Amino acid sequence: MLQNFLIAVAVTNLTVILGYSIYFFSKLTFFKSKKTAFNKPVSIIICAKNEADNLTKYLPAVLEQNYSEFEVVVVNDQSLDLTADILKSFKGKYPNLVVVTIEQHINHRPGKKFALTIGIKTAKHEHLLLTDADCLPNSNNWAKGMLDGFNDSEIILGYGAYERKKGLLNKIIRFDTFNVAQQYLSYALAGFTYMGVGRNMAYKKSLFFENKGFAKHLHIPSGDDDLFIQEIAPKSTVAIEINNETHTTSAVIESWKEWAYQKRRHITTAPLYKTKFKVLLSLYPYAQLLFWIAIVLLFILKAPLLFSITLLSIKLFTSYLINYNSMKRLNVMDLYWVHPLYEIAHLLVQVFFVLLNLFKKPKKWRR
Repeated sequence: MLQNFLIAVAVTNLTVILGYSIYFFSKLTFFKSKKTAFNKPVSIIICAKNEADNLTKYLPAVLEQNYSEFEVVVVNDQSLDLTADILKSFKGKYPNLVVVTIEQHINHRPGKKFALTIGIKTAKHEHLLLTDADCLPNSNNWAKGMLDGFNDSEIILGYGAYERKKGLLNKIIRFDTFNVAQQYLSYALAGFTYMGVGRNMAYKKSLFFENKGFAKHLHIPSGDDDLFIQEIAPKSTVAIEINNETHTTSAVIESWKEWAYQKRRHITTAPLYKTKFKVLLSLYPYAQLLFWIAIVLLFILKAPLLFSITLLSIKLFTSYLINYNSMKRLNVMDLYWVHPLYEIAHLLVQVFFVLLNLFKKPKKWRR
């Protein structure tokens, strides 16, 4: 009886996994960008809070983009380090740099929504490209590649990677980043746009004001790149861009505690998602988790070996087939051959974070 139950669980959840792979993730696997050159002026917006080191390393690459007309609006959000001095020195060298300072006496909520709102209000141009202070564009054609999508769309979702380093944490973080990107990019291609990443996305300034900015979730520190996109996407055209030149790469977190806190903070916005996205985003990982639990137990209980191996082979074959192009294009091919193991580890970590948040949710923006 138990074996029959586990077989039913494995088959049912494998069917769900195959359904997601075929209907959603294959769209990213076979995605081909069709764009024409876009040449209207653009405002690139960066929010910076105590980012002196990152601005020194990464801001020149943003300011020196190969694009005809653009400004870079950097919002200095009450920094206590040398951010102001760094921006002042860059201002003398780069005429396209616009610096806005939020003074210390101004009281605003945690997170970057206030700073981002100030940046958008300051921007001179209708077309906005967003990134973070710790992001390095992969090329000087980053802006050009991302913005070409504006010819046919009002929102463009890009990819923000993390730098590759040694160690298990780095691999888990990079697999998690790939997993999140695979979902939001694939779902957007299927007409279910639910988020982008603030490290690399673009949209029209008019969309922001028509939506009254972040007014509906201003009390939540996160949400500027998921709750907001969910609000404006239904009435807008959406494109994605994953060409390697259009990626950004960020300095990776090197502390398990810091990463765990960041992920748990991101999870706090999930209850505010629309119901269809809650179902869509929950069903797949649960199917993965239940499949792996069932298949392991079937091997332990010595169920018919041929049947168990067949189910496992179908799962692995589908995963390797669907993920090859996506992992290659999103620069995580070093994880490809062992990615099923990272998938299992990632599922267990996510379950752990969800359970932790049931007892105590992160209240601060930073740990």
